[in-house]
Amino acid sequence: MIPRYNRKQIEKIWTNENKFKIWTEIECLIAEQLAKLKVIPQKAAKDIRKKAKFNVSEINKIEKVTKHDVIAYINNVSSYIGESSKYFHHGITSSDIIDTSFSIQLKNSAEIIKVQLSNLIKTLKKQSIKYKNHYMIGRSHGIHAEPITFGLKLSSFYFEFKRNVNRLDQAIKEVSICAISGPVGTYNSVDPSVEKFVAKKLGLKTEDVSTQVIPRDRHAFFFSVLGIIASSIERLAIEIRHLQRTEILEVEEFFDKNQKGSSAMPHKRNPVLSENLTGIARYIRSGVTPALENIALWHERDISHSSVERIIAPDITIALDFALDRLNHVIKKLVVYPKNMKKNLNLLGGLHKSQNLLLTLTKKGLSRQKAYSIIQKCAMTTWNNNRDFEETLLKNKEIRKYISEKELKKIMMKNDKIEKIAWIFKNKVK
Repeated sequence: MIPRYNRKQIEKIWTNENKFKIWTEIECLIAEQLAKLKVIPQKAAKDIRKKAKFNVSEINKIEKVTKHDVIAYINNVSSYIGESSKYFHHGITSSDIIDTSFSIQLKNSAEIIKVQLSNLIKTLKKQSIKYKNHYMIGRSHGIHAEPITFGLKLSSFYFEFKRNVNRLDQAIKEVSICAISGPVGTYNSVDPSVEKFVAKKLGLKTEDVSTQVIPRDRHAFFFSVLGIIASSIERLAIEIRHLQRTEILEVEEFFDKNQKGSSAMPHKRNPVLSENLTGIARYIRSGVTPALENIALWHERDISHSSVERIIAPDITIALDFALDRLNHVIKKLVVYPKNMKKNLNLLGGLHKSQNLLLTLTKKGLSRQKAYSIIQKCAMTTWNNNRDFEETLLKNKEIRKYISEKELKKIMMKNDKIEKIAWIFKNKVK
């Protein structure tokens, strides 16, 4: 991932240094269990634990000759172990090390992402409660509908990201897998107790049947969950972008005093962070399709998945970590304009009260279809001619048969208070 969208904590997980460190720990644990089984001498296991180390630049040089990264690693580590190196990587195959290590890297990355999700959830809850009584127009299809509150709008995202935590927890379980079963997964050259021992030490579960690799449906599920989280990020980012439009301006990204919006137009204050998050979300979702396609490998293994994973695993997890951190800061510092919310709520002269009028007419004895037709006709007259809705209603003879001028004015002047807001926040937003 390019430095612009990179946070150091998660980046370290995907460095070669950390990867080889994990490989070495797995190899040491394997040797320890093999020694307990008396497959290799105790001295060899102790030598491997004490002397096993690696040099990344040396491994890279060896790989240029061997064209095999695991063999290059084995050769490099063996040069430090000495005589006991003949028992290093005993009875196992490359995938045992690579896949088990990959599980740990995915798990560790996801745990950092989970912290970011938790931070965002706390911010969304705090902001939703803060703005629970800030009334604004609700929109469906981008068109004025009925009143909501900004806090209620944010609470929808609060619960969505809570669901994403549950999804991520399941995804972590799905990929926290250890597979040490030797060539083609038969345990022919390594006892199953080795896999069990290593898994326990590393906080992993053992694979059901691994073939020679951990089945990639697990990883496809993991990256699909990351894709869903990315879409949740985009949904919130798009909401901010829409609400920041000049003609709406109900909320706005914080704009620093030294910040610039345009190289040409000094007046510009653009929602650049939310736009950036929309773009990053698209990129994160791009990792889902290749992850799904990685499921279909030849027979017991091939490496068609390998090149894809080397790219998407670090880049997608790093990008998601960055995006969640950025979104959290956007929501924390979001500028809210209650006056504009009120202005937009009344922009169409009470047109959003059409359902109130519809229900009033049905209570007066009209069929729903008839009442709907009457109110819609008045609403369209107001809409098409930029008229005052109340004035149009007062001139409608059919309405006046059932609703007096006094009652009509009372309906139109009635506060837009949402009776169940307090109940929602008391019983749901906890």
